[in-house]
Amino acid sequence: MSSETSGWYARLDHECPERASQIEIWLDSWMDATLNGQPVAAALPIGWPTLPAGLVSNPGGVLDHLLARHEAESDGRSPRGVYATPAKFVDGILYDELQKGRNQKKEPPATLSLAALPPSFRSFARQVNEDIRGPSSIEERDSGILEGCTESGIPLPFADPCVGAGLFAERVFRIHAERTMAMNPEKRKEDTLRLLEGLQLIDSSEIAVESARKRLLIVLARLGLVDLRGEGGRGEVGKDEAMLILEGNVRCGDPLRGEWPWNETPKLVVSRPPWLRIKDRFRGHPEGSRMRKELSRELREFKDPDGKPRFSAIKGNVNLYRLFIERSLQLCADGGRVRLIVPDSVLREKSSSPLRRIMVQENDWESVWSFSDDSQLLFGGSQGVAVLAITAGGSTEVLTSFGPLTTADIVQGKGLDSSSPFLELERGPWSMWTDAKWAVPKIPRSSKERESTLRAIGSLADKPRLVEEGTWLNPSGKSIKVRVGEIDRGSWSSSISDWDPEVPGVPFIRGTHIDMIDGEVCLVHPAINPDASKEAHNKLAKWVGPEEMQSGHRIACQAIVNPQIERRLLWTVIPPGCVIGNSVSFLDLPPHVVKGLKEKFGDIGTGMEVLANQLNSEELDLWSKAWAANNNVNNYEIETLPFEDLGADLSDSYIGNQ
Repeated sequence: MSSETSGWYARLDHECPERASQIEIWLDSWMDATLNGQPVAAALPIGWPTLPAGLVSNPGGVLDHLLARHEAESDGRSPRGVYATPAKFVDGILYDELQKGRNQKKEPPATLSLAALPPSFRSFARQVNEDIRGPSSIEERDSGILEGCTESGIPLPFADPCVGAGLFAERVFRIHAERTMAMNPEKRKEDTLRLLEGLQLIDSSEIAVESARKRLLIVLARLGLVDLRGEGGRGEVGKDEAMLILEGNVRCGDPLRGEWPWNETPKLVVSRPPWLRIKDRFRGHPEGSRMRKELSRELREFKDPDGKPRFSAIKGNVNLYRLFIERSLQLCADGGRVRLIVPDSVLREKSSSPLRRIMVQENDWESVWSFSDDSQLLFGGSQGVAVLAITAGGSTEVLTSFGPLTTADIVQGKGLDSSSPFLELERGPWSMWTDAKWAVPKIPRSSKERESTLRAIGSLADKPRLVEEGTWLNPSGKSIKVRVGEIDRGSWSSSISDWDPEVPGVPFIRGTHIDMIDGEVCLVHPAINPDASKEAHNKLAKWVGPEEMQSGHRIACQAIVNPQIERRLLWTVIPPGCVIGNSVSFLDLPPHVVKGLKEKFGDIGTGMEVLANQLNSEELDLWSKAWAANNNVNNYEIETLPFEDLGADLSDSYIGNQ
């Protein structure tokens, strides 16, 4: 968001601090402007700040942002960090889903199954088939329409289980208006009514529902599909009739805990569910703690009429978007389509593995678009974005993973650019790579780096894991554990100070003290490596607290990755007598492993240096980048690192270099 745009919202808060009033006034002004054939800026109240150029032509985007800020404030979150979903992004998803009559046309009877072709030919064959199937005119679409679809090509019912201010439905209306432009007016009106009656839009927020109803009525009028001043004409639906339909088909309710209020199951579900952990709900409410616990308990225990739990994929800190994925698949008709915008962490994080199992083993997960955290999709902030495309029911044999993508890969009026990078994950090799956890690897964009990453994955996938027993490192006994440094800076702030060699104390090691110097991973603490350390390394670098917090030798890595550093894994050996913070993770080696390292390498320090060199290998770093869920090096990620049985080779190599 530009500074000019963000400044407008700040000035608006000063003029009209009540966020619900901001939404109501904006909608009323937009309606008045529509009735009078004016831009919305001309109808705003006197005293409201002047609209910047970037917002004049995007009244729907302003509404989306106003509602997002209102909901953030209602939850006790900061409204400054919220962003609305870009309309261009939604258009790309919808055009990709609806293009060329995709869900409306039957397969030609003599086509060869794509699954029977080698992977390298599938993309080409799919494009050829789509070119054959795609209608080139309204008349061709008319002749091939299947039941349950508008003549403009929109599968019905069309559902959005968290409609918000109605962005997705608005963009569907725009596609419908574009495709019916050449139709006979009576036929266009008939098809518009069919679309309106086929909507299934719901949200748990009354303000969102009321906003969506008003917004959709305004947009329909601006598209020439609804008459705001009368009973309609040859090509327009009357205002009262449109309002009556919208009131019935845009409803307030909780799709997670309630029943679907329509009898017919949707054939197309498209939405962006809330990216919000339950523990972040109700932070601004005086009874927030009780309400969060109650909501979490209710969702975990909620049962459908058949007595089965509604949500089987609840694990860890429950994020609402995961529940909406599972619920959308339950609601969608068998063979219907689900398109959801979610954080890309769902593709790799451990806590989402039960959900991925449902997507793969109980549905046909056809494709996913992946946008990295630097792709400038502002509504994700620093979070990567994924777009899931799933056919409800069946099972997945091949998943096409498109990415990493940028906003430039979205082509106006088409969807995803045909030259966008992709990887086809066939069920057999994919299962072996991930131990049937169905994680989707993050593959670089350049062809050379993609080849290196895929080669590393193929080479390491069948190796034993770091914490496994029965390996050269841990032949028997207790398994190796991964721990986070004991010291939380907030809790121990009085025991941590800047480095001063004249003041008594011991080195305090933070993640920032593990860095790359001339291509090598180094410990850059001023007490250990003063020549390599910088002024920033002197900050919060001394421990003056209890002596018992000091430890012996440890092999450790950064727990939080600096995205600017080329490597993800930075392993080093921390000498005895240091204290480490919780921005560092370390291997907790059982006594028998320590004893084995001493026997093999002469002393524990030397043995750990050998381990660090192995863990810093280029292949392991590529592996780690491919399966990383976020910028945290999670403990489970370290535990599952492939660890080759190279004990003897490492020993001989190390001794030979001395």
